[in-house]
Amino acid sequence: MKVIPKTITSLSFIFLISFTAFATGDKKEGQSSHGDPVNTPEEINEYIQHHVKDSHDFHMFSYFSDGEEHHVGFPLPVILWGENGLSAFMSSAFHHDDDGKEIVAKGESNFVRLHGKIYELNAGATEVSFDEAHHPTNASTPIDLSITKSVFGILLIGLLMLLWFGGLAKQYKKKAIPTGFGRVLEPLVLYVRDEIAKPNIGPKYRKFTGYLMTVFFFIWILNLMGLTPFGFNVTGQLAVTAALALITLVVYLFSSNGHFWSHQLWMPGVPYFLRPLLAVIELAGTLIIKPFSLMVRLFANITAGHIVVMSLIAIGITMQEQMSAVGSTILSFILSLFITLIEVLVAFLQAYIFTMLSALFIGMAVEEPEHH
Repeated sequence: MKVIPKTITSLSFIFLISFTAFATGDKKEGQSSHGDPVNTPEEINEYIQHHVKDSHDFHMFSYFSDGEEHHVGFPLPVILWGENGLSAFMSSAFHHDDDGKEIVAKGESNFVRLHGKIYELNAGATEVSFDEAHHPTNASTPIDLSITKSVFGILLIGLLMLLWFGGLAKQYKKKAIPTGFGRVLEPLVLYVRDEIAKPNIGPKYRKFTGYLMTVFFFIWILNLMGLTPFGFNVTGQLAVTAALALITLVVYLFSSNGHFWSHQLWMPGVPYFLRPLLAVIELAGTLIIKPFSLMVRLFANITAGHIVVMSLIAIGITMQEQMSAVGSTILSFILSLFITLIEVLVAFLQAYIFTMLSALFIGMAVEEPEHH
């Protein structure tokens, strides 16, 4: 019974941090440092779009003191390969500038950050020039190898999973029943093995159970981290979900047998004149549609969840003219709390769906004729 109060307390903390971030967001030129910079629909929409994107630093929130803006967060390493070779520095060198005004000089290269993207100025340029569409005209895009917020999250979760499941494996070698945190992990491991791997893959499930467990826990934990005030949105990055879908594609293609390909390329029991057409359709489904559905489903659901939660939190600011500040804040809190509780379920559900579909695709690829 103590779980519910703790959950509500945690979600309340998330709301307060997010609401503070809105109310004291990044100050724009020409705005008063004593007001609330992020308080119009346009500014809130820009803030939400910035929140769901990857970034080169962690920005929790900002506040104003003595007429100056102070940021709470910490920088991350920026690693760039540009026209003059490799350059590395901390993202704090930009001083939270995202308008291309702060120039970071490293060797013979000058870098600026514009809307979350880093550009390298052309030789001799001292500031960014823009065209009519506000695109930089005197800067190029270097190869970005930085440890961004999403990369940091992936490395952190990878390390935690290595420690947790490595410890669980050591306990199994010494004793039959795990202890400590291993007792929490064991039922989840058995669930993935018995409810996902076995039913969908069949007798060859052991070969792929390790991969399915890795995918399940990796996605689930990252989804949960996305609900914290740290602003992680790793599984809401299209590059991450595309990489996960591509790995699943490689696994079931290289594990497939002749029976699978015979049904793909020359489907038995079908008139011969239809088989070439069906082969094209089946190949398109195997090579394109299946990984694409894995990629988009995870990306779209997680990103939409973040946008909805942030939009509901913003009600506390946008409706202050129609309601009192206290009333709009309470309404915002109730709505965002309800949606965040649903997002906790979605975090598990999306990990389950991705793992289930991966197991299903693998099972179709390794199925033997006698089990068809």
